[in-house]
Amino acid sequence: MATFVDRVVLHLQAGDGGHGCVSILREKFKPFGGPDGGNGGHGGSVYLTVDPGAHTLLDFHFKPRIKAQNGKGGAGGNRDGANGEDLVLKVPNGTVVLSPSGEVLADLVGVGTTFELARGGRGGRGNAALANSRRKAPGFAELGEPGDRLDAVLELKSVADVGLVGFPSAGKSSLISVISAAKPKIADYPFTTLVPNLGVVQAGEHTFTVADVPGLIPGAATGKGLGLEFLRHIERTSVLVHVVDTATLEPGRDPLADIDAIEAELSAYGGLEDRPRLVALNKIDVPDGRDLAEIVRPDLEERGFRVFEISTATREGLKELSYAMAELVEESRAAKPVLEPTRIVIRPKAVDDDGFTIEQDGEGVYVVRGVKPERWVRQTNFDNDEAIGYLADRLAKLGVEDALAKAGAEPGAPVRIGEREFDWQPTVYAGKAYVPGNRGTDIRIDEALSTPRTSASERLAARKARRVHQDVEGEWSAADIDE
Repeated sequence: MATFVDRVVLHLQAGDGGHGCVSILREKFKPFGGPDGGNGGHGGSVYLTVDPGAHTLLDFHFKPRIKAQNGKGGAGGNRDGANGEDLVLKVPNGTVVLSPSGEVLADLVGVGTTFELARGGRGGRGNAALANSRRKAPGFAELGEPGDRLDAVLELKSVADVGLVGFPSAGKSSLISVISAAKPKIADYPFTTLVPNLGVVQAGEHTFTVADVPGLIPGAATGKGLGLEFLRHIERTSVLVHVVDTATLEPGRDPLADIDAIEAELSAYGGLEDRPRLVALNKIDVPDGRDLAEIVRPDLEERGFRVFEISTATREGLKELSYAMAELVEESRAAKPVLEPTRIVIRPKAVDDDGFTIEQDGEGVYVVRGVKPERWVRQTNFDNDEAIGYLADRLAKLGVEDALAKAGAEPGAPVRIGEREFDWQPTVYAGKAYVPGNRGTDIRIDEALSTPRTSASERLAARKARRVHQDVEGEWSAADIDE
């Protein structure tokens, strides 16, 4: 069984954030200790990092379901919950991360490259963190935010400088075994190589890597044989080498026809037209093979190919081929642009960006979209009236209430924020003065309340008016006494 896997589908789940704690300090001689509920810990995230010791995606093939650690809940005594541990997955160099629809999310090239694939949920705040001048002892806490849940596709594209292509049993595995320290499986039957092999080649002062791609046959670009499965491994190569068997006994086979067939498949796969080509006429240690190589060499050179007659058995011509590959690799490296350090791009928020949008769908539901309102809804305990009132205050402060009214929403209109859908009732009096009651309750959302409560500013203005009236009456009384 082959132990090389170059494509897997992962089912990822980042850690959920821990819930905040609702707690009131109760100690002797501290009758009004106040809230002391701690915050929940953040959930762990899932990261991918390029590791030099990873060469295959085999581990993920057997364990495709990945779950990071959840954050712990907060506790009384202002004790915050522990954060969930991040999960770091080691992947080979050249791994491409795709969405299920085929969108490229990341191209991981270079040892140490890291990508956050699934973000952990935020921990909910405890009632100690939610206390303010109006809510001195909140009877609620925020729920932990769920972590990301998604599917992702990992594809491995080998990072090599030279790609060896050719028909099965052309001698590609033998070639890479004699010019490098790689030890691929070699046998005298087709499709011996079932997985790509990588080898490091030293040619003078130059060092480069060579990829031995499993044998291609006509129709490989459309899925026939093993070609479509492994053609991706030559996408990153700088040089392609046609390895041709000049001693084959198969009818209808000759070097020119083999190269034409392989070129047709490379053209059908696409994206490889600009790669320089070399031709290695292999097995010239066989007399018939040497004679055929001498016959077809002028025709190949006429097509613009650099041709090398080699024998992996006697190692004839391998030095010249290695130096030719090194020369083309160095030319390709020199032509590539100089890598610059990644620039940090700061994109400030637009001054007219409210942070949310409101649209009406085909069913008449007003859909509110935005990072903040959706997160607030996820972290709200809808079994707690005080928590609902706090959410209404936050949405009103953000401008959602006014925006709904401008959008034409009437009382009772369906509104959806995130996964929660409810009937909009402005009788909640969002943004009005909060009146403390029993913990966990909010009098403003009592449906029996028939008239709106006066706001704090209105009550303050009324008190000032009464004081001015009292002061005026006192001055008139003193004037009457003097007279």
